[in-house]
Amino acid sequence: MPARPDAATAFHRLHQGPELLILANAWDAGTARLMESLGSRAIATTSAGVAWAHGYADGDTLPVDLLVGTVAAIARTVAIPVTTDMEGGYSDRPEEVGELAARLIDAGASGINIEDGSASPDLLCAKIEAIRQVAERTGVNLFINARTDVFLRGLAPQEARVDETLTRASRYRDAGASGIFVPAATAPDDIRRIATGTDLPLNVMARPGLPAAAELARLGARRLSAGSALSEALLNRLSDLAKAFLEAGDSDLICSAAGSYGSLNALMKKRA
Repeated sequence: MPARPDAATAFHRLHQGPELLILANAWDAGTARLMESLGSRAIATTSAGVAWAHGYADGDTLPVDLLVGTVAAIARTVAIPVTTDMEGGYSDRPEEVGELAARLIDAGASGINIEDGSASPDLLCAKIEAIRQVAERTGVNLFINARTDVFLRGLAPQEARVDETLTRASRYRDAGASGIFVPAATAPDDIRRIATGTDLPLNVMARPGLPAAAELARLGARRLSAGSALSEALLNRLSDLAKAFLEAGDSDLICSAAGSYGSLNALMKKRA
């Protein structure tokens, strides 16, 4: 189910405000369908959640066929734009990253996240350029969300992180990025300075101490992602319930937490 050009255009518009785009990241078709039913205006995947769902660790270890298959399953299930986290592109070769982007577009992606991690910004620029070239050939205005880990990995002294982030944002924009994603930026003044220092829409990620949505919008952020937090929360809760059941065989505990089988099954029947 190739991404429709109109879906990619709609996804770009969701970053133009005035309302903050809040994305509760999904990791498979079922969680994507649930997020859509709760009013999400787009679906974003969490790389960690997708990897864990397939029994792999996060960090460019997931076989790309499983990533592409996950995106295809989500795109089949929902009627809203889909953006996927492709981590570092699963390769240091820009042409291979471009080829993967083409497969994701063909699977139904309207946007992607791609990160610099601890590598040189030069490498991410080359990857973004390759992705943009591929997207233009497909006729899909792919939303390329360039993630920089300056804050997350402490790649610059604290007092220099905003300036380093803005330097990278400028380079990534020139390479073809559509947005800048700065996980672990939580201080209001840092968020304001980043948002006003670049013309790329700013994406922040749920972290302890992050301002609430209304304040983030006032500071200039355009997108808020849950990242892996929902997947982590669900797996931690599942671990607690499964452990209690395995130890005591307590049916009441898990059944009281289970919710409605009928409602969930009906939800999944909406788009088979």
